[in-house]
Amino acid sequence: MIRISNIKIYEDLDDNNLINFITNKYKIVKEDILEWHISKKSIDARKKDNVHYNYSIDLKLKNENKYKKFNKVKEMILPTIKINNLDSKKVAIVGSGPSGLFAALTLIQNGISPIVIEQGSPVEEREKQVDLFRKTGKLNTLSNVQFGEGGAGTFSDGKLTTGIHSPFCKKVLEEFVNFGAPKEILYLAKPHIGTDKLIKVIKNMRKYIISNGGKFLFNTKVIDFNIDNNRITSVTCKDKNSTYKIYASHVILAIGHSSRDTFQKLYEKGITMEKKNFSVGVRIEHLQEKINKAQYGDSKLKLPPATYKLSCHLPNGRSCYTFCMCPGGVVIASSSEENTIVSNGMSNFLRDGINANSAVLVNVTPEDFKDSSPLAGIYFQKDLEEKAFKLGSSNYFAPIQRVEDFLNNKKSEFIGEVKPSYLPGVTLSNLQEILPDFVTDTLKQSIPYFDSKLNGFADPDAILTGVETRSSSPVKILRNENLVSNILGVYPCGEGAGYAGGIISAAVDGIRCSIAVLES
Repeated sequence: MIRISNIKIYEDLDDNNLINFITNKYKIVKEDILEWHISKKSIDARKKDNVHYNYSIDLKLKNENKYKKFNKVKEMILPTIKINNLDSKKVAIVGSGPSGLFAALTLIQNGISPIVIEQGSPVEEREKQVDLFRKTGKLNTLSNVQFGEGGAGTFSDGKLTTGIHSPFCKKVLEEFVNFGAPKEILYLAKPHIGTDKLIKVIKNMRKYIISNGGKFLFNTKVIDFNIDNNRITSVTCKDKNSTYKIYASHVILAIGHSSRDTFQKLYEKGITMEKKNFSVGVRIEHLQEKINKAQYGDSKLKLPPATYKLSCHLPNGRSCYTFCMCPGGVVIASSSEENTIVSNGMSNFLRDGINANSAVLVNVTPEDFKDSSPLAGIYFQKDLEEKAFKLGSSNYFAPIQRVEDFLNNKKSEFIGEVKPSYLPGVTLSNLQEILPDFVTDTLKQSIPYFDSKLNGFADPDAILTGVETRSSSPVKILRNENLVSNILGVYPCGEGAGYAGGIISAAVDGIRCSIAVLES
């Protein structure tokens, strides 16, 4: 196929009008087109008076020799898997987030039927549990925004952007489409599925894995790892009825970044891990229409709700950046332990809510921890979450503050134009009472700077919600070039183990770990 790139289009076109535009512009005989598809679509809004779409189009043509001026498409080829000792492998996967699900899917596609062990509920039950917490403040500590089928990314925005370059990225997107995701994720520059559609996709993945021999154990917690001669032999599981062992020659640890008791157990069992950098901060909410105006100006195109991505680096070595920006979304209660407040952002596919929200995060390094333990980052996170719980009135209401008041170190006394979306409720507060000084100072310098890049970011009525602590894992479980930990047969995997940062990279790491198992 050939690819035509950097096609600027200043109007909203359906597929028929799009291909007509391209054939006319590039003098392509329509009868020569055997097939075509969009390979990339983005919005160029760098100049507010020149907002336009930017397309890349792939075409398969009858008479390619007539069109030598166009570049041919270079397809990324997936590596060949060299499968060894297939019949002798019994694989258990701990966790059913993106890394666990794609590990299971890859194993199924290559002849191994794994057991997936998940302490939370199937995604359709989990959705009800999350809704119950948001309505009543009744928290299920085993199944919530952090835990359960689909992982933490399910109740976010279903973002499919990534900074990694791997041939498996395309495979992940194609599999999502196979299981019901919109086809546009294959070509949009900033693809997302949305929580509402992602729930259905995950359910379809599970059904496929089960129908092809895989097994899921929901509401089942791994409470121990049994090791003999430095090799994993089994995991001990507990459900509501009993405690029992599952024997496994290979265990993929797809445990997620909030699995604190599992990190503790792994540390006790001698699995090598270390502290790592992560970030903490707050969620900020603006009116989505104002973000649209700031990004798109007065464009007449039918553009999707606008996004943004901002960062700054201060002379003192601290960095601040926006993360997991959710257009038309809500700030969602994301606690997984009693008496803690954790915030996150969530959008549905249409992103049609009134507010935009994003994390505003400050980097944290091991030098900031009071403890030398590899688990010190967990203690740092939990201390901040417990303080937020108390500041928010000790009833799972989140502490909030207007941006103007935060910048003036003043407790908020009223809510202005931007109405907070966090449920079950909020408490007007002064977040500086709980944030570490270096976080407060960095935010105070960064928010006005971000306003200079995105007009209105420092809107006095914008709402800050505390606290965001779970952007990434505070722990890295070490593994060698074969993706194996110091305990043979144990494969640390995905975001929780410190090797991913989002749905796509976690899914890719799940594929890589399953291939390592197949080739071992």
